[in-house]
Amino acid sequence: MVGIKDVARKAGVSISTVSNVLNGKRYVSPVLAERVRSAAVELSYEANPIAQQMKSKHSGIIGVITGDMYGVFYPYVVKGIDEVATQRGYQVLLSDARSVYGNQSAEKYELELFRQYINNRVDGIIFASVVSKERSANYCEKLKKLADKYKKTPIVSLERDFSGYGIDSVYFDGYENSSIAVQHLYDCGCRKICHISGPDHMEIVEERIEGYLDTMKKNGLRVNTRKMIVKGNYSHQGGYRAMKELLENVPDLDGVFCGNDQMAVGALKVLKEYGRRVPEEIRLIGYDDIFISSIVEPSLSTIHIKKRHAGIEAARVLFDRIENQDSGKSVCKILMDGRLVVRRSTVASAPEDWILSEW
Repeated sequence: MVGIKDVARKAGVSISTVSNVLNGKRYVSPVLAERVRSAAVELSYEANPIAQQMKSKHSGIIGVITGDMYGVFYPYVVKGIDEVATQRGYQVLLSDARSVYGNQSAEKYELELFRQYINNRVDGIIFASVVSKERSANYCEKLKKLADKYKKTPIVSLERDFSGYGIDSVYFDGYENSSIAVQHLYDCGCRKICHISGPDHMEIVEERIEGYLDTMKKNGLRVNTRKMIVKGNYSHQGGYRAMKELLENVPDLDGVFCGNDQMAVGALKVLKEYGRRVPEEIRLIGYDDIFISSIVEPSLSTIHIKKRHAGIEAARVLFDRIENQDSGKSVCKILMDGRLVVRRSTVASAPEDWILSEW
């Protein structure tokens, strides 16, 4: 393999001169510079980017770890991150925690992704962690130690608030947003409201369950948690199976709050198959406001989450840390608000509002 010494020998100059020409570190006379470039082309010399990164303070690369890249939530978020990274001249490495939530194997895999990114000298990491609430404190300490292994690598938590553990966070209020969704069903006349939740052990799932339960209690509605809350897995198949179970357990239900829109789409399919009219008999609301929510029939009421904007904010926080590591700023904590979007799955007369811009 041709090395920098071969180029120096061919051009009749020192190794430092070759380095200065190829890296643009110092001025080299045009005559010598042309000799070096000609020698490099003739020998088909290619610089080793990894070696260059090892010598440099910055790699020009950030890492992103998502919880479920195969769903339809994170692509919006990654789009926002990539927009900012491209503007700053950075590349994005993307990895996924394989959709396995809240257990040791998922955490170990996510930790390994962190380790790989750190060992490859990325300049920063944005991550949506799969770790459970109970293990968050210890886990975040591990992440911070890894981030300080070679250089102080900034890390930003997306979707989860880890600011209490000293990690910059851009997150959503799942409890409040879920309360808004359930209150909307109640205001529409629903009194037997069930919930299709996400998988076990996830803090964001627990927040939405708590929001559901507290809002039911506030309105004087009783909940049989064994029958009226069914676990899904954030997929349309999970919503499909959960809706079938709810109809068997609670045949007189009149409202369903789904932990995300994908599960709501699966639930809507079951209701159509069973001949249950939406919203006349059963009102249905989701969470996230993904593009498909506006084009299914009936269109899906939901909680709009600023997905792309959350990615943009997380990237801005990260690059602020990368470029100003000695600024002494306190831990950053950004709460992204949500809002109710009323469509025809809860109000038959609601206007259409196709989200064609996000296709």
